[in-house]
Amino acid sequence: MNIELSDKEFRRLLDMVYIGNWILNSARGEDRFADYDELQEKLFSLGLKNGMSALATRWMGHVFPSQAFEDGGIHEAIADYEDAVFYNILAEELARRDLGLVESDPEDYTELSARMEEYLSEFDKNGLDTVTVDNL
Repeated sequence: MNIELSDKEFRRLLDMVYIGNWILNSARGEDRFADYDELQEKLFSLGLKNGMSALATRWMGHVFPSQAFEDGGIHEAIADYEDAVFYNILAEELARRDLGLVESDPEDYTELSARMEEYLSEFDKNGLDTVTVDNL
C-alpha cells in the first residue's frame, strides 16, 4: 500500500499516531500493545528519513518521538481530551446516581441528559472546587 502525504499531512499523522498510542498504552505499564508501539516507531523512523529529524530520536536501537515533539503541545491536546472525558463521565455517573439509574438505562434519555448538563454547567463554572465527598 502506498499513501501520498504532504509534509504537513504526515506531521498530523504523527500527532494522531502518538495520541492514539498514548491513549492505548500509557496506563498499561509493561503490558503494552507492542504492535502499536512498533507502528509508531515505523512512522517516526519515516520522519527521520524524510527531513523531520527534530521529531524523533534514536535510543537503544529504537526510534522514539523526540523530547521536542513531546514538549511541542501534544500533551496539552491529550490533557484537554482527558479533562473532557473526565468531566463527561463524572457528570453522567452523578446524574445516574441522582436518578437511580446506576444499574440501568432510562427509556428516555431526556431527564438524564438534562441532569448531566446541570453538572457540566457547574463544572464549567467551578471545576471541582464545589465538589465534596461526605464521610471522608
